[in-house]
Amino acid sequence: MEMIARQFRIGLWALAAAVLPVSAAYADAAPPAISARASPQQIKAMQTLVHSLALQAAMYAVPIVAMYNLRSTISLGPDAKAPPDEIWRIENVTTPEIAQKAGYVTPNVNVVYGFGFIDLGRQPFILHAPDSHGRYYMIQVVDMWSNAFAYVGGVATGYKGGVYALVGPGWRGALPAGVKRIDCPTRWVEIQPRVHLAGEADLAAAQRVLHAITVTGLAQYEGRPAPAPISYRYAIPRINPKVASSQMQFVDPLQFWEIFSAAMNENPPPKSEIKSVLPLYKYLGIELGKQWKRESVDPLIAQEMKLAAEEIGPLMNQSLAIGGGSANGWIIPPPNLGMPGADYLARAIVAVFGLTSNTPTEAIYYSGMLDGNSLPLTGARRYTMTLKEPMLYAKRIPPGFWSMTMYDAVTFYTAPNPIDRYALGSDDDLTRNPDGSITLYVQHDDPGPGKQANWLPAPSGPFYLILRNYAPAPEVVEALQNPAAFPGPPPLIAVH
Repeated sequence: MEMIARQFRIGLWALAAAVLPVSAAYADAAPPAISARASPQQIKAMQTLVHSLALQAAMYAVPIVAMYNLRSTISLGPDAKAPPDEIWRIENVTTPEIAQKAGYVTPNVNVVYGFGFIDLGRQPFILHAPDSHGRYYMIQVVDMWSNAFAYVGGVATGYKGGVYALVGPGWRGALPAGVKRIDCPTRWVEIQPRVHLAGEADLAAAQRVLHAITVTGLAQYEGRPAPAPISYRYAIPRINPKVASSQMQFVDPLQFWEIFSAAMNENPPPKSEIKSVLPLYKYLGIELGKQWKRESVDPLIAQEMKLAAEEIGPLMNQSLAIGGGSANGWIIPPPNLGMPGADYLARAIVAVFGLTSNTPTEAIYYSGMLDGNSLPLTGARRYTMTLKEPMLYAKRIPPGFWSMTMYDAVTFYTAPNPIDRYALGSDDDLTRNPDGSITLYVQHDDPGPGKQANWLPAPSGPFYLILRNYAPAPEVVEALQNPAAFPGPPPLIAVH
């Protein structure tokens, strides 16, 4: 009986250590590793359980880790582009070189971008939006969980401009008269202006609008001394520099969890999630208010967490069709894009593949991953795509626009090509067929005389496309409520 009781206790200890932080499972001293005191059958069962739990936690965590990585690239890393509380205005994102410099996944080449990470921990910031005199622009405001919770400009407020206050959690005070308040759910937020760029000749005019978008601390705005500067001490993500930072290609995968813990403690999730979601992750050693430390986690658990961190990026990239519908090889976005609420899978997919994607009211994205025969797109083949009216998927409110952009499926940036063309769309003078339709040529090599105007160059290897509709018409947004029935763009047809 004593031997049976002893084996039972060992089994309980193994289970507790597999699903509890060491300090919780043993009050006095850490036990030996699970593998030293559990049977092979127990170890296999616990590996399966812990791995599943770690994948769920990684899915929940990946948006804030992606935002942390982007913040490091833009504002806090060794090659930062602009300090916190200022906007980095990209001179032109069309080239792959500049896209890689930004570290921003799947950039739109028909806008000039701004990126600004704002620390609202000490004071609100005043956001000034200009009158663009009819040029399309918008300013997306994103929390550290990647939710696009507010907009200035665009469909939301139009193009006449205004003055707004970004107010952090818990701030109490008075705002100046005439300033519209935007309450922000996290201490850090990112503001991301996009200004329509209709070709290289339009760059100077687009830049003038972009430079007129400014942020100013409330104290400075009111003529008072600014708060003393902060010295930030954040860990620098060690990731593959050749691909977008949202892809989660960490040199040390366990850094994913260290960053998640630190970022979450600084920018806690909503209270409802603290109560309903976070208790599950305490079994991995993840708790709000405590920094996750690898040395405090049993090696069996740490190994499964390492594997989950390595898997989460590729899993999200290959799961695009789960969140929305699909038609003709295109992924139709879900209606909750940008503000998914408790749909953590949809949020994670977007964070990896298209971080800071807009809500459908402001912009709709169709992801072209397959051709009309459901085969992956590759520069080893030539494709045609014929656009015919009515193009519901591209219907928009002036001054909105549509464009289709080419991306390298390895780097998730635009693809180098000999004519420096990365997109085609409503800004271009496309050649029409006799019946009024437009045939696009999507291929690696030159399609020949008479077809170059409609040629979208592809890399030699795998690629994907994004067709964007900015300022979509209300009927398009309404139709997208049922993505499974949405017609979507026409297919790409392989011709060789």
